[in-house]
Amino acid sequence: MKEKPDVLQGTLALMVLKTLDVLGPQHGWGIARRIEQISGDLLAVNQGTLYPLLLRLEHEGSIASEWGVSENKRRARFYRLTAAGRKQLQAETREWEQTAAIIARFFKVKAEDLP
Repeated sequence: MKEKPDVLQGTLALMVLKTLDVLGPQHGWGIARRIEQISGDLLAVNQGTLYPLLLRLEHEGSIASEWGVSENKRRARFYRLTAAGRKQLQAETREWEQTAAIIARFFKVKAEDLP
């Protein structure tokens, strides 16, 4: 069976922000699992990449955190999107949509379409 690829570099922050936007506050393991579920379990989120990213996003002000109790009654840090994070999410979404549209043009182009 093929191993699941890790999330593409540069996309995890967008996925984290969107996950928090859609689902509200989540703890780190919950964020990772939701991203994997949303991908149809085609992606794997590396914990060693996720937690430093969460710290960076918090330091930048895109997310905030507080301690709480998880579903299994364990103490966990819950992350939520901030107003700055919403703005960042909107900007990154526009950039990715533009990039995806450009790449899509390359998949559609044929030699006869070019001057």
